[in-house]
Amino acid sequence: MQPLSGIKVLELGNFVSAPYCGKLFAGYGAEVIKIEPPDGDISRTHGPFKNNQPDPETSALFMYLNTGKRSVTLDLQTVTDHNNLIELIKKSDVLIENYRPNDAKALGIDYETLKVINPKLVVISITAYGQKGPYANYYSNNLIAFAMSGQMFITGTEEGGPLKNGGYQADYQGGLNAFSAGMLAVLATERDGVGQHVDISVQHCMGPILEAGIPFYSYMGLWAPERRGNLMSSIMGVYPCIDGQIGIHVMARNWPPFARAVGHEEWIQDERYSTAEARMENSDELMAEIIQWSTNITKKEAHQAGGENRAPITYIHDMADLLESPQLKERGFLREIEHPVAGKATYPGPPWWMGPDNWTDNPAPLLGANTKEILEGLVR
Repeated sequence: MQPLSGIKVLELGNFVSAPYCGKLFAGYGAEVIKIEPPDGDISRTHGPFKNNQPDPETSALFMYLNTGKRSVTLDLQTVTDHNNLIELIKKSDVLIENYRPNDAKALGIDYETLKVINPKLVVISITAYGQKGPYANYYSNNLIAFAMSGQMFITGTEEGGPLKNGGYQADYQGGLNAFSAGMLAVLATERDGVGQHVDISVQHCMGPILEAGIPFYSYMGLWAPERRGNLMSSIMGVYPCIDGQIGIHVMARNWPPFARAVGHEEWIQDERYSTAEARMENSDELMAEIIQWSTNITKKEAHQAGGENRAPITYIHDMADLLESPQLKERGFLREIEHPVAGKATYPGPPWWMGPDNWTDNPAPLLGANTKEILEGLVR
């Protein structure tokens, strides 16, 4: 039996944060019913699409975020479908939503309303800023989340300024934290017999991963580190090579094996580089020498040299590298899933390992595929 077998989850979420939370519930065995408007989750309109032909059933983003779920289409502006939703809520253990607080209240899915309908319901609300506060009902998006959380302040370069991280990572952080907190709420509800409201702010989720930024500033009144981009120093950063890029992070104890890995064992005794202080003083010269080495080697050759010498050298994996990764293959992380419209593709598997049979690999549902079956099963 899977870890979450027997838990019934309703997902009233669009795009990334709530669907990713729902994906984790479904992956570990919960029954997840995804409530979509008649025209579908907005992620269905986001590419890439199979063969570059826009199709709400072949959005790679939608298919990834919604594996293992069932789809019910409801028009919540109608009395009939709103009543159908209420009946589904009565039979559910968890409800996930990512509406702004005012919008959730207007739809009748705010916690104060739902706890009357189902006193044992766990409601997971994922918003940009949380349920209260001056920004609670502000619109947001992924870039805004990076900016408002401080993440963009610590990225980029001094010359170019802040940079946004790739992809929808702020939204995924919201979904991941929502799943973790939601599971705590499920346990508390089983213990106490009373439902819980999990209030997830994406701004909150991003703040703790600023590392020491906030406490450092609070007691020093300044933020000392500069934005240093990909080359933070000669011995810490990303370097070009023949077919991509490699990353190195050399600490004092790593210097001898690193020098041997790059074919310059004489650097160990070279007075320009023999100490950490000397390497800092001659950083530009050392950087130029490392670039001379890196641009004449492939990324996998560099990685192999690092491994053979126990030196901190790796290569930047692109998507093809991930699909070919012997480590990911050995751990069973890469999963092939057959979708009825898009066909077969490889998907990332469970984010953490709980055994070979504890993760569901079913494809994302077609729009409204389970509407008739589920609504006919409701007993008023």
